[in-house]
Amino acid sequence: MELADAWHDLVVGGRCVGCRRPGRLLCRDCRAALPDTARPSPPSPAPSGIAPVFAAGPYDDTLKQLVIGLKEHQLLGLRRPLAGLLALSVLEAMAATGTGPTVLVPVPSRPASVRERGLDSTTAITRRAAAMLRRHGLDVRHHQLLRTRPGVADQAGLDSRQRQANLDGSITCPASGIRTLARKIPRATLIVCDDVITTGATAREAQRALESVGLGVKAIATVAATRRRSRVQM
Repeated sequence: MELADAWHDLVVGGRCVGCRRPGRLLCRDCRAALPDTARPSPPSPAPSGIAPVFAAGPYDDTLKQLVIGLKEHQLLGLRRPLAGLLALSVLEAMAATGTGPTVLVPVPSRPASVRERGLDSTTAITRRAAAMLRRHGLDVRHHQLLRTRPGVADQAGLDSRQRQANLDGSITCPASGIRTLARKIPRATLIVCDDVITTGATAREAQRALESVGLGVKAIATVAATRRRSRVQM
């Protein structure tokens, strides 16, 4: 393993996103330290009516660097570990809401962001998570049912109220996707998937868009959840 890491560093110049050790994008130690289960992780305060939220861990340390590495730097080798973490959240969601045919619906990215980055990271890891779970005998599929309306701003730097205002009515569920879903999986459980949940505004908007066309959402599964840090009064 050490020789392989040394070769990777020599040829590619890579480093572990977790500990910055030269070699693989995720070294053996950092991979072993990743969460092996998920847990309920609702945002606080939670948007009214949001479905149960599950995450593999907090959005910091290695989990944060994994998400940033794929989304911002297109480190494609991180798709697999991220998909594995998302699959943990899906499993926990299925255990809490009931098993059966399940469709993972990724939160849509803005087309401008996809063009700029050359990658829709949320869709990529959702697709892989579904494939991983199928290999373990579960009836889980991935379906891109949602689209964003024009004019949605980047969420970075917005507080919870600004995020909600930015996202109101911003996600739609085109009829073509509904017809395809009804034909392939008429009685499916839907789980909305995202990489990170912060205020919950994006996930709640995706849930609203699906529910507005009669599709019930059982849960929201994410890789990581942002910790809300309380302010200490001095």
